[in-house]
Amino acid sequence: MHSAGPQFIEHVAAPLGCFYLVACALNIGAAAWDWRRSGDRVRAGAWLAVAAVFAVLGGLALGGVGVPMPEFFKAAVNAAMGPVTLTFGSLAALAVLYRWRRFFVRPVVAWAGLNLSLLWMGLSMTDPHFAAIVTKPDNVPIVAMVYLMAYFTWLATAMAVENDRRLAQGDGPVEKQYNARVLVWPDLVYIELICIVILSAVLIVWSVALPAPLEQPANPVVTPNPSKAPWYFLGLQEMLVFFPPWMAGVVLPGLIVLGLMAVPYLDPNKEGNGYYTIGQRRFGYVVFQFGFLQLWLLMILIGTFMRGPNWNFFGLYAPRDPHLVAAANNVKLSVLFWVMLLGRELPQAVPGAGTLAQLGAAVWREIAGIVAMGGYFVVLPVVLGRTVLADFVGQMGRTRYTIMILLLLMMLVLPIKMLLVWVCHLSYIVSMPEYFFNF
Repeated sequence: MHSAGPQFIEHVAAPLGCFYLVACALNIGAAAWDWRRSGDRVRAGAWLAVAAVFAVLGGLALGGVGVPMPEFFKAAVNAAMGPVTLTFGSLAALAVLYRWRRFFVRPVVAWAGLNLSLLWMGLSMTDPHFAAIVTKPDNVPIVAMVYLMAYFTWLATAMAVENDRRLAQGDGPVEKQYNARVLVWPDLVYIELICIVILSAVLIVWSVALPAPLEQPANPVVTPNPSKAPWYFLGLQEMLVFFPPWMAGVVLPGLIVLGLMAVPYLDPNKEGNGYYTIGQRRFGYVVFQFGFLQLWLLMILIGTFMRGPNWNFFGLYAPRDPHLVAAANNVKLSVLFWVMLLGRELPQAVPGAGTLAQLGAAVWREIAGIVAMGGYFVVLPVVLGRTVLADFVGQMGRTRYTIMILLLLMMLVLPIKMLLVWVCHLSYIVSMPEYFFNF
């Protein structure tokens, strides 16, 4: 961990200055592009002004003067990075981006958002706690992945919005214009060769510039704190906080992936095949965005950047104190129902009872959770099928509707359980450890 002060600023000055100069060059290129493409002097001038700001920040950084992020902003971010606000704030952000997608896909809006993110990243790098997380060799690819995912999500959404506009006017999608044949040789192979050369050069520069994330030889006596899985398994490790291993490691991720794969086959809508569209495939678009971004990618980001020693939740600018111990006061639903609500002891089988009596006592002890799960997985699909989703039942048929709604409910189990753990301190809805079942 770096210590704040002149030594830390000197340590990050050179890479931070280069970062700002790259951002400056990007905005100069954007200004030239706008000038040549549309002749918009105002917009080109705005990008040049942004480039000048980045150039000043880069010069200051190279001179050993780092412009810090304001303390009130860091405190606000740390306060907003609680588990509940982060999870459901990101869900609200997805809803906002979906609702006003025509505004956010405009190139000028997207480029302004990119500049704000680059400015935030540069100012945040002057904070030693933030820099220690972001510049860790294991985490650098995750930062790049965030920007790549944002770009390709924006690009696909922009193409879908454009196609929706054309379809509303009675024109065909843009993809219908590209009907010329493309040969594998030399067209495709030539492009692939160029990509191989570029990616090889990037990997060589990467391996030279960043040290390999190798640590000391494995020692069975010393356990790293925190002990994190590789980044592609961090989502599963985060799920282990809320579910037992069989659910978090096998059932839930398998059903999430299976549900995303099944969306094109379960969706009865035959439109929108072969081109980008949202208006004609709203159901599939919303389900996939929620499943992939919210239930998969967000879990990886939480495990990478927000989890620290003892697997505690930390803000981006908060010190990772290994001595911080969070109180584990979670309770089971059976305890909440019998002990706290009814004021009675947990039902137990009498000593020496038979197998069926022990099973009956366990079921009676967990009756509240069993009723809740039955209502969620049995009653709720029937109610939805007869009310708000009645049209889906008519279009899909009962079999496909049943498969679809059960997969969707299993996907929703993750954010619901996260909310129950964080807000209600509920560990398990149904807990039968004597039969190796916890949910």
